[in-house]
Amino acid sequence: MTAPTSPVVLLLSGGLDSTTLLAIAKGEGHDVYALSFRYGQRHSHEIDAARRAAEAWGVARHIVADIDLRMFGGSALTSALEVPKDRPIDTRSEEIPVTYVPARNTIFLSFALAWAEVLQARQIFIGVNALDYSGYPDCRPEYIAAYEQMANLATRAGVEDTGRITVRTPLMAMSKADIIRTGASLGVDYAATTSCYDPDANGAACGHCDSCQLRRAGFLQAGVPDPTRYAAA
Repeated sequence: MTAPTSPVVLLLSGGLDSTTLLAIAKGEGHDVYALSFRYGQRHSHEIDAARRAAEAWGVARHIVADIDLRMFGGSALTSALEVPKDRPIDTRSEEIPVTYVPARNTIFLSFALAWAEVLQARQIFIGVNALDYSGYPDCRPEYIAAYEQMANLATRAGVEDTGRITVRTPLMAMSKADIIRTGASLGVDYAATTSCYDPDANGAACGHCDSCQLRRAGFLQAGVPDPTRYAAA
């Protein structure tokens, strides 16, 4: 008899990391409920990529939530601020860049937590990474630990002690190359993912933003061919 699957909520952006995360969760046998956001970001290509990943990996349900963080601005991803290009790799984590979206992961995790309560899911998956992150404060292990503690103080299951919420971060200690190797071994089609902060109108990656540089370097270090479609120089 087939073992019953457990529902989990997974944040799916359509990028390299979150698609690998989805493959990991499915590989563990979970019944995945994927959550993406149309939050006023610069482009919709990542939503298209998230839909492709959700379909390819057979999630139980995929919700695209609409919130508009452009009302606050404060980030190059939600305003007219310029996306930094060709920043030196060794200085990226020394400061919080303008591509940081204020409180984004807190907002996204809160939506995921609400859905997890409804589903009686005990795990939330998020693809944060402490090694290759671009200086974002809400990608750090201490932030995830604090959010998990809060989640268990703020939910019915936590208060009634009927089940503890765990925020799963399988990619946290991986390099970008490790993530790519893991995804490749699980059959992730990286050509169908998008990572660029500033792609062209057809979705081709700029090749110069922080995210593109991390992606390029990751494929090179992993020894895996980079299938990314880059815009002409």
